[in-house]
Amino acid sequence: MGVLIRAQDVPPQQRHAAWRSIVCDTLGPLDCRIDPDSPLRGEIDAGALGSVGVGRVRTTTPHSVHRTPGQIRQGSRELYRVVLALSGEPVLEQDGRSTRLTPGRLALYDFARPYQLAYTSAVDLAVFSLPRDELTLPHDSVARLTAVPITTDDGTGALAAPLLRRVTLDLESYRPASAARLSGVVMDLLTTVIAERAEQTAALPDESRARTLQLRVNAFIEEHLDDPGLDPATVAAAHHVSVRQLHRLFETRGTTVAAWIRHRRLERCRRELADPALRHVPVSLIAARWGLPGSAHFSRLFRQAYGMPPAEYRRARLPQDP
Repeated sequence: MGVLIRAQDVPPQQRHAAWRSIVCDTLGPLDCRIDPDSPLRGEIDAGALGSVGVGRVRTTTPHSVHRTPGQIRQGSRELYRVVLALSGEPVLEQDGRSTRLTPGRLALYDFARPYQLAYTSAVDLAVFSLPRDELTLPHDSVARLTAVPITTDDGTGALAAPLLRRVTLDLESYRPASAARLSGVVMDLLTTVIAERAEQTAALPDESRARTLQLRVNAFIEEHLDDPGLDPATVAAAHHVSVRQLHRLFETRGTTVAAWIRHRRLERCRRELADPALRHVPVSLIAARWGLPGSAHFSRLFRQAYGMPPAEYRRARLPQDP
C-alpha cells in the first residue's frame, strides 16, 4: 500500500489540516472531527486489490469520521465498506445501529448513506471498499446488516478475518496476476460471510425468510457455477423448495434463475479473461470450466453481455506480449 499521510512527516502546526485533507477529500467526501488541541499521531495507507480498495488507518489520537447527508447529495460512490479492527475498539454507527468492534471483528457500512466511525483510543483498522454491483446480494438485505458486528469466531468469518489481515499487511508484495485472483477471492469470501450473518438474524417473518432464502440461494449458486448440471431444479432441491417457489423469488428481482446463473458464469469468465496469469488459457477452456461449453454459444452470450467477443475483450484488457 502507498502511504497517504504519516503524521510525523508533517510539521506539527500543519498536521491537523493535512490529516483532514486526506480523510475528507481523498477518502471522502467526509467530515473529520478532531480536538484541535490534541497532538495528532498516526498513518493512513491505501492501495487496491483489483476492484477492491484496501486501506489501513493507524492512530492514537481520538477523533471521528462522519458521512453527512449533504456530502452524499454532492455525489456518492456506490460502495460498501467492511472494516476490520486489527487492534483497538472503534465504534461504527449507521441506520440507527451502533457497534463497538473488538480486535478481529468485522462490520459493514454503506458509503452512500450517513454513518459515523469514531476512535476513542488507539486503533489499527483495515477498511475494504467493495463495489456495490460486485457484491452479489440483495441490497435491501445488506442494508439490514450495516453497523451489525460480524463474528469471526466460527463459520466463514473465521476464514475471512485472518485472510483480510494478511492481505492488508502484504498488499505491496502481490504481483498483478495474484492481486487479480485475490480480488475475486476476497469478494466471494465477504459475500458468503455477509450472507451467513444475514441468515443468523433473529426476526423471520415471511419477508425476512424470503430475503434469507435469497442470500442462501445466491451463495449456493456462486459455489456451484463450475457444475454443468447447475439449473433451477438443482438449486430448488438443495434448498427444499419447489422450482415454482424459486422462480417467484427471482421474479421479485426482475430476472430468472437461469438468467442469474448465466450472468454469474459470464462474470467469472470475464474476470479470468482479464487475468494476466491466464492469458494463454484458451477462451473455450475458461468458458467450459464455468459451465458454458460451446465456443459459438459462449461468444454470442459474451458479446450480448459486454458488447464484444471474449477474445477481443481479452486483448483489450491485457498488455500485449513483447
